Amino acid sequence: MWTKVEAYNVEQEGCPLICRFATMGTVKSIQHSKIGDYLVTIEEKNSAIYLRAYTNWRYQAEEKARVGVRLLGHLLGGASVRGGVQMEIIEIPLSERPVAVACCSIRGDLLVACENTLVLFTLRRQNQQSLVALCGGYVAIQAELEVLVLKLDASSEPKIMEESPDTNKADHLEDQTDFLVLQRNQELLGDRAKDCDIPVNIEKTGLEDIGQYTLSYVLFRRFSPDFFQGCNVEETQVHSLQLYPLFTSNQSVSLEEPACMFCFFSLPNTGYLYSLKGGVELLSTYQYPEKVLEAVLTDFLLHVITKSALQCFTVRCAAVAARIEDPYIDTTMKACPPSSLEVCALRMQLFIGLRSVCVYGRHVILLSAADTETQEETERTTQRRGLSRKWTISSPKETSTVGHGWNLYVIDSVSPLTLYQEMVEYSQRYAETNLQAQSLRHLLGEAHLLLRASLLQASGQRQNIVGDPATSLQTEADRPSEKETAVQTDIQELEEALRQNCAQLGDCFSRGSQKDCHLALPYYRMSGLSVTEIIARNRPIPKSTPSYGPGFLFYLKHYLIEETEQSLSQEGADEVIDIFSQSEPSELVIMCASPSMVNLSPARTLRILQRLEDTAGVSVPLTITMATMMLLLDDLPQYTQLMERHAEMLLVYGFIEEPRLLLHGGGGGQHTHIRPTVLTRQLAKSQPGLLVAAIVALHENNKVQLEHADHIFKELGCENCLQVDFWEAMLMASSQQAVIQELLFRVACFYIDQLTNSDTPLNAPSRRRPLKSADELIHSCSHYGALYPWLTVLSPVHTISCQHQEALHKLQSLLCGPSLSVGSVMPLLERLSEETLWGFSLHLLCATRRGQYDRSIEKLLDRCPQAIIAYANHQLQDKHMVLWWQKLLPELCNRTRAAPDNSILLAALKETLVVVAMETSPTEFLELIPDDGTASYFLPHLLTCTQRHLLV
Repeated sequence: MWTKVEAYNVEQEGCPLICRFATMGTVKSIQHSKIGDYLVTIEEKNSAIYLRAYTNWRYQAEEKARVGVRLLGHLLGGASVRGGVQMEIIEIPLSERPVAVACCSIRGDLLVACENTLVLFTLRRQNQQSLVALCGGYVAIQAELEVLVLKLDASSEPKIMEESPDTNKADHLEDQTDFLVLQRNQELLGDRAKDCDIPVNIEKTGLEDIGQYTLSYVLFRRFSPDFFQGCNVEETQVHSLQLYPLFTSNQSVSLEEPACMFCFFSLPNTGYLYSLKGGVELLSTYQYPEKVLEAVLTDFLLHVITKSALQCFTVRCAAVAARIEDPYIDTTMKACPPSSLEVCALRMQLFIGLRSVCVYGRHVILLSAADTETQEETERTTQRRGLSRKWTISSPKETSTVGHGWNLYVIDSVSPLTLYQEMVEYSQRYAETNLQAQSLRHLLGEAHLLLRASLLQASGQRQNIVGDPATSLQTEADRPSEKETAVQTDIQELEEALRQNCAQLGDCFSRGSQKDCHLALPYYRMSGLSVTEIIARNRPIPKSTPSYGPGFLFYLKHYLIEETEQSLSQEGADEVIDIFSQSEPSELVIMCASPSMVNLSPARTLRILQRLEDTAGVSVPLTITMATMMLLLDDLPQYTQLMERHAEMLLVYGFIEEPRLLLHGGGGGQHTHIRPTVLTRQLAKSQPGLLVAAIVALHENNKVQLEHADHIFKELGCENCLQVDFWEAMLMASSQQAVIQELLFRVACFYIDQLTNSDTPLNAPSRRRPLKSADELIHSCSHYGALYPWLTVLSPVHTISCQHQEALHKLQSLLCGPSLSVGSVMPLLERLSEETLWGFSLHLLCATRRGQYDRSIEKLLDRCPQAIIAYANHQLQDKHMVLWWQKLLPELCNRTRAAPDNSILLAALKETLVVVAMETSPTEFLELIPDDGTASYFLPHLLTCTQRHLLV
């Protein structure tokens, strides 16, 4: 066919010649690998078939550069090693005749299809030691009517692919003259593809790296020829097999595996596009209007040729990549047309005698020949033999170059932006007539995927430019290269076009049916339009019946429900009230509570709410909303009258139903700025108990977080009063242990601060009367324990000011309760002095809680012996009873002996002896009597002890 190769630069104006060189034989097939920049050919010379690779071929600009020929695996010395200034022709020996070749677009590896085997060659670099399979490990093979896709993986252990015992006998039928045996259509996806009964084994050649490799089946597709489409047996076969990788915008093409892998193949009348990664799936089926000779898949379009035309069809690769790149793509935040969207034809250009097509960037390259063969030469015999499976490409019939006028066309495909603009112009015809809404959405969806694919490609170009060492060496370090600037400009234009497209799709879904109206929300969000601009786009036509699409109402409702810092103007807010009063009056309360509606006209809104109450009846949220409007109008009497309509608990339920009546800014996460509403500020002044109860209820119903509630009270300027009331109320209501422990520590810290800051004026704002007294907390909250009896002796009411009495009793009650961890507050108690009895009581409580009874008895006898019996009666019980005679009795004896006139100690000793006499035996009692001559003092108690035992 050809004995000379010519290369042209299609990226420059006029497609100038790059080089021209002669081959060693007649070229039957040729492929170029961008990675490694080599050409590989299947050549014929003297009836023998050769496989050759050409490197450094660009030096042959004038066909004068040196040429070296070597065998694969044998390196040449001289010029190629020193400077690489000569073209090299590499002979690649094979045990079978090569039929077809393919180059991996990711690693530059070479796949050679022979009659019965596949041979995979790796493009090596000095620092690369592991095998890299074709196109990210995927290998695709086509036969006359079958396609098989395999995946090659590295493994530490060998895995043998076993042949299926159920081989289809129809595959091996002898030639028959009377019957035509046809295989049935079959599609096997994923692991099921191994049931295709085609055994595939890995054969070692001795040149592999150390390691084992395994094959897994990915896809098998078998077709039965359709003779009713004007095609004969030879023409009805699979062609244009292509593995196509696609990278997401954050991937480096040269370093990472592609996020998506697609497989395309075609019959003369139908094309098939599969997605291979993340589960094998048939994305699109292409029905051609006439017989297709060849097809090429790209990011944007599928280019197909017939004998007389080049046609373009849309593709769905970008829809798959978008969902892999962004997990939020199918939520209320973002959207993308589905990969199942029906494909459509976009363009057709007429040619004469098209033979082949390939695509480079945005250039489509066509080869055509004016065929002068007679009709008889192209006719096929009707006698057909049985079809057997041959994993080869049918040898093409030799055609003479005589009578052919060969032409090469390089066509600049329309840029994605231009094509998008044409789609927009075309879509406006649908919009003007308001017909075929489904067709309009389809067209805009096609435009959306086109722009997404363009952004993916532009992002990949930017990654390659930034990562290219040639572009990183710039004269000014901070100045981007011209290429990078141009790519960045393209990306900005594409992003702006995508925003416009999202706005148009939002318009479509805003007026669409109830089924898919929810898509208006994500598309409008992605458009970057403000809510005011979107409202303007959806206003009814003047002089028509006011009506709004379900998608627009869905968008507007969600926008106003979600927390946002953007507030509508009074005009915009009033328009929203009008929209919902006409379309969905039941949503008016939700709309009025939105933080975006703070500028609404209260008088006007109140009239609309009153009409709603007249028609729909009284409800608690509606009443609270009307009361809020009265507050905005400074009408406190009417506000009070409205709030008194319902009991406090019903009002709390109303706040649970609509929390934004109290709080704004809680829906955006933990770090969202929370602010109180005008109603919250009024409740803090007039009904603090209702406010605390409402916020507790919101917390318990997961409507507000603890730190958000704290922030609200700080915003109100009452963190030392209502905030503590809230914590105490939470302790009564909450059942969450983590929350309880946090609150216990907080209130304990507050009580200690209150007792430490004794110089705070009594009438200070932060010293307002708490909502719950210590007694009320003791009786209503299980975390507050009843005060131990001996505490009243240590801290009587007259020894501390009323200002600090409540704080002391609450802290003592917490220490007497079952929940507070003493260890957590011990460091804080160090701030409190033991000089005062009430301070001493707190330290004694902690020591007792920690089991330090011996030390506590000593300290109590030192500071306040009048409380020792009350302490012992309460604390020294059960297992601690022995401390009466082991610790308390000896201490009292010693101290009484040292101070015989101390009536308090003597009284305590008598009380102690009474207890000891009741709890010990006479023998034990005798052993306790001291031998200092005071036995007569103990004899009456010994007598009591003896008599008690005699009675028993």
